[in-house]
Amino acid sequence: MTTTPSKVTLHMVSSLDGFIARKDNDVSWIETPDTYEKGIDLTDEQITTFLEGIDCYVMGSKTYEHALALGWPYGNKPVIVLTSRPMMSARVNVKFHAGDIEKLVTEQLKPRYKNIWVVGGTTVAKDFLRARLVDEIIVTVKSMLLGEGLLFFDSIGVEQPLHLKDVTAYKNGMVELWYEVRRN
Repeated sequence: MTTTPSKVTLHMVSSLDGFIARKDNDVSWIETPDTYEKGIDLTDEQITTFLEGIDCYVMGSKTYEHALALGWPYGNKPVIVLTSRPMMSARVNVKFHAGDIEKLVTEQLKPRYKNIWVVGGTTVAKDFLRARLVDEIIVTVKSMLLGEGLLFFDSIGVEQPLHLKDVTAYKNGMVELWYEVRRN
């Protein structure tokens, strides 16, 4: 049980032209060989410390299936998979949810977790943004133009002012943009 306010962070990796996957849902382009000499390089210890600060993950069923196929980067942290289809859990820390995401966040997640990370896909991202459940948006832009594919942001339908909190350029050519969602 957390006593400090919970925070929902939407995190996505995107090509420069705003795609999160190719048309066939392939995400192999994320591993680009680019180098940016002025960028920072993270140590394994820094990455581990950062990931320890995330309390749970929320994702859609396709992102879940991709994560299983790619080697499951979420460890033993609680994972909520939003899906309308019946699915079997391949991991003990994974729960499935169909239904109202506002109730899920306000009644189940925020009372239990401080740092809630929404990690994909595009439908889940848009649903969270439309419901105004996101406190922060972190977009990691890769050195790639895909030209077509699955867009990260398209027709969200709501206007939300943002505040740029930070920008970080990495040695591997990624640029991370960190925004706070402004509340009116």
